[in-house]
Amino acid sequence: MSGADVELVLRSTRVVTPDGTRPAAVAVAGGRIDAVLPYGTEVPDGARLEDFGDDVLLPGLVDTHVHVNDPGRTEWEGFFTATRAAAAGGITTLLDMPLNSLPPTTTVGHLRTKQQVAAPKAHIDTGFWGGAIPSNVKDLRPLYEAGVFGFKCFLSPSGVEEFPELDQEQLARSMAEIAGFGGLLIVHAEDPRHLASAPQRSGPAYADFLASRPRDAENTAIEGLIAHARRLNARVHVLHLSSSDALPMIAAARREGVRISVESCPHFLTLTAEEVPDGATEFKCCPPIREAANQDTLWEGLADGTIDCIVSDHSPCTTDLKTPDFASAWGGISSLQLGLPAIWTEARKRGHSLDDVVRWMSAAPAELAGLTRKGAIEAGRDADFAVLAPDDTFTVDPAELFHRNQVTAYAGKTLYGVVKSTWLRGERIAADGAVAGPTGRLLERNQ
Repeated sequence: MSGADVELVLRSTRVVTPDGTRPAAVAVAGGRIDAVLPYGTEVPDGARLEDFGDDVLLPGLVDTHVHVNDPGRTEWEGFFTATRAAAAGGITTLLDMPLNSLPPTTTVGHLRTKQQVAAPKAHIDTGFWGGAIPSNVKDLRPLYEAGVFGFKCFLSPSGVEEFPELDQEQLARSMAEIAGFGGLLIVHAEDPRHLASAPQRSGPAYADFLASRPRDAENTAIEGLIAHARRLNARVHVLHLSSSDALPMIAAARREGVRISVESCPHFLTLTAEEVPDGATEFKCCPPIREAANQDTLWEGLADGTIDCIVSDHSPCTTDLKTPDFASAWGGISSLQLGLPAIWTEARKRGHSLDDVVRWMSAAPAELAGLTRKGAIEAGRDADFAVLAPDDTFTVDPAELFHRNQVTAYAGKTLYGVVKSTWLRGERIAADGAVAGPTGRLLERNQ
């Protein structure tokens, strides 16, 4: 420990580090982790000690899939409310998706607009994905140089007119351009032909909605994505994997050397089609929540490393857009504040440890985005932490959530894991259900 420079020491009998969970003292200097030391190390003169007892000290979570919708649709969410909810849930870094805001992040000018709006409102560190749409191939390199972490595209309609999907030729053109400068393309992979040929029925029955988004739509889109990535030697990432059928082809592609990674989300890993009541469109998302047997196989994909990370795909809307008709209701699930306890509740039931959860929800998303200062409790990283009481439970009350619109598919569920406090660069930003004012910084890929 460098002594005079250390301002803060965080101590716990259970600190989750890249080398496993152990008793440790974490020394913080200048907003960074100075050292991870034995539990009983003497605290330097002038440094403050925070002792968390047996509560677990985790690295702050990194959520690389969040729809903040700000500016333009701030009645759906917003940087102030989204980042406040994230802080309450143990998340210290998020990346904002390029659509559902107006303007979408498809030009440098639009990126600057978003950054100006976000800067005074961010409770946690916040970065941005760019968007790849049919008309903006020329904008991709400038956006990358301006600091976006990569580019999102859709292969089927996005749900908003200002962010159209790419057909196969456009996908290849955008992918080739992004591969040319070493960027990352992240993909909403559902094949529009399979969606168009699936039965479309309006009404409150979840089974009808599930039939309208078949697994084949995901499987075919991912198969095509792998073929393009192989041919172009491009780096691609499959967003919000729902169909477990795609796991063998993803694993096989990796073995061949195709540079493909994949994420899933808390709702696919903790909720099942069988439990969705008729008309309960708070459960609607695209791709959809599938059957319990499919969920079991997704967990196997996590366990064997085929699925790299778990991120929220927080996609909120106003309450009135969640009509009881699954065909017309807005598709998206709000889970920023609840992702950690939701996943921990299911993970512990399936024999996984908090080390696994940290790998999936902090280390791997940070690695995906190239956030080298985030995602681990080790010297040199930002002093971002969450303190979790893993054996405490709570029942989800929508009125206690910090999202702008308090609609959640988790209402009434009893979950394990209470986030006691959240720390950003050595400062406590949330504690015992209260969140301090915005102190987050805007992140750029090339910082």
